[in-house]
Amino acid sequence: MSAMPHTFTTTRPQRVQLGFTLIEVLVSLLILAVLAATAWKGMDGISTARQVADDNLKQTLRVQSVITQFEADMAQVMDLQIVDGMQFDGAHLRVTRRINEGVQVVVWYVQRNRLFRWASPVTTKVGELQKYWLSSYQLQGREPGTLTALKGVERWQVYCFRGGSMSNCQSSGDLTQSKQTQIGGATGAAPLAANRFSLPNAVRCQLTLGEGSGFAGTLTRDVMLAPQPQNN
Repeated sequence: MSAMPHTFTTTRPQRVQLGFTLIEVLVSLLILAVLAATAWKGMDGISTARQVADDNLKQTLRVQSVITQFEADMAQVMDLQIVDGMQFDGAHLRVTRRINEGVQVVVWYVQRNRLFRWASPVTTKVGELQKYWLSSYQLQGREPGTLTALKGVERWQVYCFRGGSMSNCQSSGDLTQSKQTQIGGATGAAPLAANRFSLPNAVRCQLTLGEGSGFAGTLTRDVMLAPQPQNN
């Protein structure tokens, strides 16, 4: 009996898979893209919120600086009895302001939805003061000494506190007689008008703020006047 021949079988070693498939790479890229977009939106939202907060802060500081300047002008009002110490005609608030070097005319007014402040050169001469006062009736918003105090002002109104009550500053009952006086020891020309408005004890400024100001509504500020003494 012949022996059975021996047979040998060989098996090939299995190939080990290395790396990622194309589908896995695409899925990974998609996930990374979603995460990047989410992170970008978050950063953009933070940047936008910060910008809005900065703008609001700047607008708030701007309004505060305007109020501070307005209060400073009112605190230095001086009635020389040549021109009005203060006059409001419904659009322009004119004041005669005393500073260390002399006096000047300051005008606050609203034009083209902007609050402007104009200040004349400082003078110690009556004739120049009268000239500056007259020129304040022809302001166009481009004269030297003009500053844009605040944007987005739709309208404004000024009230005067006299005789224990707040009333329209244009009341004819507040007119008094003008007379000549001195500025820095020098007399000048005749007064511009026979009558002038007497100084109130306080003023109320109301600004209606709208688009461009960063606010909405009415801003009201009451300011006590501290008339400066005259140098006789």
